[in-house]
Amino acid sequence: MHAPSAFPSAFVVGEALVDIVVDGDSTVEHPGGSPMNVAYGLARLGVTTTLRTQIAQDQRGRALEEHLAPVGVVLDPASRSAEHTSTAVATIQPDRHAEYEFDIEWAPGELALPDGVGLVHTGSIASALRPGSDDVAALFAESRPRALLSFDPNVRPGVTPDREAVLATVDALASVVHVLKLSDEDAAWLHPGLLLDEVVDRYLEAGATLVAVTRGAEGVLVATATDRLSLPSQPVDVVDTIGAGDSFMSGLLFAILSRGLADGVRSGVLGRGDLEAVAATALASARVTVSRAGANPPTPDELAAALG
Repeated sequence: MHAPSAFPSAFVVGEALVDIVVDGDSTVEHPGGSPMNVAYGLARLGVTTTLRTQIAQDQRGRALEEHLAPVGVVLDPASRSAEHTSTAVATIQPDRHAEYEFDIEWAPGELALPDGVGLVHTGSIASALRPGSDDVAALFAESRPRALLSFDPNVRPGVTPDREAVLATVDALASVVHVLKLSDEDAAWLHPGLLLDEVVDRYLEAGATLVAVTRGAEGVLVATATDRLSLPSQPVDVVDTIGAGDSFMSGLLFAILSRGLADGVRSGVLGRGDLEAVAATALASARVTVSRAGANPPTPDELAAALG
C-alpha cells in the first residue's frame, strides 16, 4: 500500500493549530488543523510530504513540530513565522455541547511551489481567511499546470461567518483545482436548498475533475464528468469522528498517487473502476480513524487490513 518512492512529493498549505478542550476543571491540548491532519495522514501512508503552515517558536509550536516529526512530515522553514501559535478553544457546556473560541493567525505571505512536487493540497481556514487565503489562491493559480491540485473547503463558520464571502472564495478555488472534497454539512452551509447531486454538478461544471461529498455514516457521493457513484460506509464501532474527513482526504489522495492516477485525474480521464477504488480506499481510511480516539489516521498496514 505504500506510494511509489519515486513519485513526486506532496505540498500541503494551511493551518496547524492547537485544540484546547476545556471540560470543567480539565484542560487538554491536542494538535489540530485540517491541512495539518491531511499532511500527517499522507506522510504516515508513505507519501513524502512538506507542510507550509504558520506557527510560532513557542511551546505550542514546538508541540506541533513534535507531533509531525515521527511520521516524517517536513515542516517548511518559512512556517515558523507567527507571533503566536494559533489555537481553537472548545469549552464543554453543561449539556455537553462545545462552544468554540478561535485565535487564528494566517498571513503566510508569498507562497512558492517547491521543485518536484506532484500534489498540492489546501483547505479549511487557510483557504477562506484573509490575508492568507489570497496567498493560497495565487499559489494554486500558478501551480495548476505543474501539479495535481486538491481542496477541502471544510468550512468553519466560527472563524469565517460571512457565507457569501466564503462561497465566493470556495467557488474561485474550486474552479482551479482538480480534486474537490467536501462534506454534506459543508454543502448544506454553502448551498442551502441544493441537492448533493446539484452541488456536485456545480463544481464539475466549474472545472474540478473529481468531486467527492462525504455523507458521514451514509458513505460518499463521488463523481467525474463521466461517472457518478454512491458508496456506502461499512459498519464500524465509532469512538469519535474527530479527523474523519481529513483521513478520508489523505486516503483519497494516497489512492490516486499510489495507483498512478494523478495524470488521469488532472486530465479528467478516470475509469469507473478506478473511481470506485480510490473512493473505497478513502472510506477505509476514515473508517480506521473513527474506530479510535482523535485524529489518528491509518498506517499502510492498517489501511490494507481495512480494505480486506
